[in-house]
Amino acid sequence: MSKIDIEMTAEFASDVVLGIPYAYWLHKQNKLGKVRVCKGMKPFYYFAEDIEEAFEERTLDNSIGLKDVPNKWLHNSEAGGRRHGVIDYSEWECPPFREHYRNNLFDDLKPFVVVNNIYNIEPGDDGYRTYRYFDMKNLCEIFNYLTNSGYTIVYKRPDNTEFALDQNEYITNSENVTSKLKATITGHGIMNDWELCGLYEKVHLINDLIDKHDMDYSTFNLRLFAETEGFVTINGGGSQFCACFGKPMVIYTMKGPELRPGYLEQADSYIKMLSNAEVHPVFDFWEEHEKNGGRNYNLLNETIAKVF
Repeated sequence: MSKIDIEMTAEFASDVVLGIPYAYWLHKQNKLGKVRVCKGMKPFYYFAEDIEEAFEERTLDNSIGLKDVPNKWLHNSEAGGRRHGVIDYSEWECPPFREHYRNNLFDDLKPFVVVNNIYNIEPGDDGYRTYRYFDMKNLCEIFNYLTNSGYTIVYKRPDNTEFALDQNEYITNSENVTSKLKATITGHGIMNDWELCGLYEKVHLINDLIDKHDMDYSTFNLRLFAETEGFVTINGGGSQFCACFGKPMVIYTMKGPELRPGYLEQADSYIKMLSNAEVHPVFDFWEEHEKNGGRNYNLLNETIAKVF
């Protein structure tokens, strides 16, 4: 039987949802040949026998990044002939990440919740800017509620040095916009989100834990996510990765295709098909923030309280 070689250089979200499940499906059919992926992705393709981390950069051009996979677009819409968030599953199966990466490395943290944040520049109708992120008020309220409820928190917000970058992440690094994620904390002065974690005994930065365990970034994430009680996450590639582990997820969505009706709620949307995780979307349209006086913190907090 002839084998099928694939290369994956698309953005991380498309790699998780369109690349890895296709490669795993080929593996299950004994059809998977040579796999060439971006730096740091080998642990995600753990099932591949012949794999090379061949690429230092990702591309947002799907004609290049997704040239070897059957699904060419992640964010299907009704206008394109397929329902929002639903892809072709005929050659598609998400690997059992949770079962494969199960471990006891984090027993001292349990029960713990992963809070998954991002802070990147991305294009919009009003130009390039940051849209999707937990701000400092979000983080204070999330940290306070979860720690007071008996959970430990592992906080993840990459600095875009940990993995192969796409064009938006390169722009983010060149503009140093992450320095803007700061606020005045009573009694402590101006702090950023990483420094905020240090005020809580039960909040840990993921990068500190990676250093402690002396493990590569991707393998650590996979092992950590396999043992968490669930996720509080921003929509996007990080949330799609979270959706691979069958754990409850609160997805805070302010901008993106996930705002389309049914995208995150349908039983056969890819976000649920990845592992049948419980998905609890919180929609807070950024275009309405000015009219509504800012973010709807109450809606996010109420949803987190229902889930955890």
